[in-house]
Amino acid sequence: MDKIPAVFAVTREDGYCISDARQALDIEFIHRYLADEAYWSAGLPRQTLERALSGSLPFGIYDGDGVQVGFARVVTDGAIFAYLRDVFVVEAHRGRGLATWLARVMQTHPALADVRSWLLATRDAHEVYRRAGFESVPHPEWYMRIRK
Repeated sequence: MDKIPAVFAVTREDGYCISDARQALDIEFIHRYLADEAYWSAGLPRQTLERALSGSLPFGIYDGDGVQVGFARVVTDGAIFAYLRDVFVVEAHRGRGLATWLARVMQTHPALADVRSWLLATRDAHEVYRRAGFESVPHPEWYMRIRK
């Protein structure tokens, strides 16, 4: 797709494109969705999003006209561990398998292809991620967290 800079980009036959080009990200669009619509990040300050993006590998999903319609980011050490965060596709583009496709494509990124362990958290999209190879954590009692 010529509207999205080719850093790492994959395009489907229907014109949708996934890219890691930071300069193509619509930060205002991402912030508005995460702060106002996502249950997991309600009220997220823009400065916090910008810090999170600087420490992550972000991906945008774009339609055939180059308009951003989805997003996700990966927090990773690039070798052992990757944490998939903030995945969303706007309502008008849901039902097309875009989130599953994104979760699969991110695993093929040159900086992530050899990562041994991936993790994510979701309240309601388990089947989306199962189709991308994720499975339930076998021993959830082994995991701990700090929530601030």
